[in-house]
Amino acid sequence: YSIGPTAVQRAAGAEVIVNINGSPFHSGKRDYREKMLATRAVDNSVFFGYVNLVGGQDELVFDGGSMVFDPQGELIASSQQFEEDLLVVDLEVEEVLRTRLREPLNRKEDQLVTTDVGKPKKYAVSDYNADSVRPSVHRQALADLAGAEQEVYEALVLGTRDYLMKTGFKKALIALSGGIDSSLVAAIAVDALGAENVICVAMPSRYSSEGSVTDAVLLAENLGIDLWNLPIEAPFAAFLDTLAPKFEGTDSGVAEENIQSRIRGNLIMALSNKFGWLVLTTGNKSEMATGYATIYGDMSGGFAVIKDVPKVLCYKLAEYRNTVAGHSLIPRSVLDKPPSAELRPDQLDEDSLPPYEELDQILKAYVEDDLAFDEIVDLGFSSETVKQIISLVDRNEYKRRQAAPGIKITPRNFGRDRRMPIANRYRPF
Repeated sequence: YSIGPTAVQRAAGAEVIVNINGSPFHSGKRDYREKMLATRAVDNSVFFGYVNLVGGQDELVFDGGSMVFDPQGELIASSQQFEEDLLVVDLEVEEVLRTRLREPLNRKEDQLVTTDVGKPKKYAVSDYNADSVRPSVHRQALADLAGAEQEVYEALVLGTRDYLMKTGFKKALIALSGGIDSSLVAAIAVDALGAENVICVAMPSRYSSEGSVTDAVLLAENLGIDLWNLPIEAPFAAFLDTLAPKFEGTDSGVAEENIQSRIRGNLIMALSNKFGWLVLTTGNKSEMATGYATIYGDMSGGFAVIKDVPKVLCYKLAEYRNTVAGHSLIPRSVLDKPPSAELRPDQLDEDSLPPYEELDQILKAYVEDDLAFDEIVDLGFSSETVKQIISLVDRNEYKRRQAAPGIKITPRNFGRDRRMPIANRYRPF
């Protein structure tokens, strides 16, 4: 706040302000913090130290990234993000006085009424000279800034690692389809937990393409993880046989498709129950937003790693991870093939949804930016497409209520940041 405890402490003579913080991460937040903290340092002509928590807590990731600004608002030191770090900074406090003397506005500090809020307390200060025992610290003052994809990827790794550690799980289970989402989650899990603690399960059906099966095997080999193979043809056929008298005379459709997903959910949860391992679900934000997921099927699990990651960003994160590896850790074929749930012959995601490049922009406008129907159409999207997406988002609130918790990486995620009623008659168009 421009007028708050910092201003009160500064008026009482403070030259260095230390802000102890627990600020959760979302993409782009570091830039916002830097601008805000630099402004506060300039406004109060003080050295400003921002000290942030690091670690994961349920859906939130605290990214560390502590910073120190001088009275001119320049960033003079910063620590690493997403890991514990020690930051040692030398400050020339005489610079504070020189700055205040140069700025006429800073001479009016006696006009600020000092209240109990932020009023400094007096403490005894030791006269012990610690210069002779100060350890030598050699490191760069400014930590290397992570790019957008690196920040998000490291947040997902830290959030996954801390969630399992803090909930007492040693190993993770992942249903590996050979698609982009499960491949990305597997890579994140390996980076978070180690390859020896990640078990993937392939559950192919009559509709699984040969490419998806071989991609899953190749990914597992690249990551050095165990891959168990549990085909679902036999239980799927048994379900269809049991339901045949009631389904007679109807066309095959979503009900038959979702049986496959729910068989997979049952199998992987059975393994979780038997061995005490946590199931990581693999649905992304685009799917969760539009309900392109099967409740009690692929949504079954204990932690949703990429629940807040839009589909297009999933591809960028996979490309980033491959760049770090120096080779196609996530196979090129996974990145290049059209996304498909493979629950019916020749199925593609774009049979039911707009292209993800378009879909993610509409979802950001509606969910994160809180734009109205007309405002989204004015961005250049067709009114019918916008109606379709808004309707899908609104009517699938019930699914999201029953989803596993997942890591927040956008400014507004579902659930914690966007709480909507399930039953309502409001329509935005």
